[in-house]
Amino acid sequence: MQPYESPLYFIILGICLLPLVIGHLFGKKWMTYQVIFTIIFLYIGFSGSVTLFSFVGFGIWQTILIKLYNFYRKRSNQMFPFILSVILSIAPLAIVKISPVINSSHPSSIFGFLGISYLSFRSINVIMDLRDGLVKEVSTLNFLYFLFFFPTYTSGPIDRYRRFEKELKQKEIKNYPVLLNKGIFSLFLGFLYKFIIGYLIDTHILHEMAIRATIHPTFLNMLIVMYAYGFYLFFDFAGYSLFAVGVSYLMGYDVPINFDKPFLSRNIKEFWNRWHMSLSFWFRDFVYMRLVYFIMKKKLMKNTIAISNVAYIGLFGLMGIWHGVTWYYILYGFYHAALMILTDVWLRWKKKHKGLIPENKLMDWISRILLIHAVLFSFLIFSGMFDFAIKHYINPSRMNLPNF
Repeated sequence: MQPYESPLYFIILGICLLPLVIGHLFGKKWMTYQVIFTIIFLYIGFSGSVTLFSFVGFGIWQTILIKLYNFYRKRSNQMFPFILSVILSIAPLAIVKISPVINSSHPSSIFGFLGISYLSFRSINVIMDLRDGLVKEVSTLNFLYFLFFFPTYTSGPIDRYRRFEKELKQKEIKNYPVLLNKGIFSLFLGFLYKFIIGYLIDTHILHEMAIRATIHPTFLNMLIVMYAYGFYLFFDFAGYSLFAVGVSYLMGYDVPINFDKPFLSRNIKEFWNRWHMSLSFWFRDFVYMRLVYFIMKKKLMKNTIAISNVAYIGLFGLMGIWHGVTWYYILYGFYHAALMILTDVWLRWKKKHKGLIPENKLMDWISRILLIHAVLFSFLIFSGMFDFAIKHYINPSRMNLPNF
């Protein structure tokens, strides 16, 4: 049973959450019940012994890596054990992503399971924090609960171990009524986004127009698909994230939000501070910033603008590959890198030529409209519609739609 996908799932979830909510209102965390509750819903989320075996094996693998790296770090803070730990931690995810390329007839991997990306990012976060000295000790039980925290394991938000552990160690949640109100609001907003707005866009616009666009890929048809898919992607994913955040609030954990009105952004940098925020902040902190630091430390470049541009290309190129080793995912990543570089050029030009471009509400809305269309076009690339159109022209008998 997929998390947050069926009425039955929410009914079971609500019944099981009720004792926790009551306990929190009376100042009781009931950690034993939380653990049992988590195990039950993790089991519900998996069907098939191979998948469950991979999931459990992944947790054991990451725990051993964390413990071994922490052991060596206390004796020596050399770079090699750190790099090796990161490589070994990301290895299961890399195998899952590369498997479809190596064996296209069997694209799924026995190592794969729902949420492996986000669990891998959590584990790497702990290794990075150990390396930086931000985390001194990692309790096995605390790490496993952080790693397998069930409301967010499938698609985030990606929490940070230090923040999560502080709440985990609290004996009671002092502001729980506030979290309860936020949780209920998030769940209702999630239902509106995913099961009403997202469903209507998908059912009445997207699917029909995608078929029409693949048969007659005219500018107008592709434009409608671009709008429909972009907004469907937002409402479906944002709704799903709201469920995860809302359930976390009800369980007493103030996890970070994932979306903050991204289509009101005025440029692409602001957009990535509002869209899938926990993922973009993770890539910013653990890829972009470390790449910049590495280039500067090794003195590979002197020009700070060039360093930033190279880091953008590395960051978004990796993000594209993370979505899948497919040309349109990689193009999606490099497209966003280009948008970031061009935005920096524009901001520097505006700063140098103050007064030429008026700062008012009209310009704000023009910026927002341009940003929306730039992002929606990137989602059209991401959707695989161009890939399908090319293949359709080469082999018209191939009529399978992209996976919306």
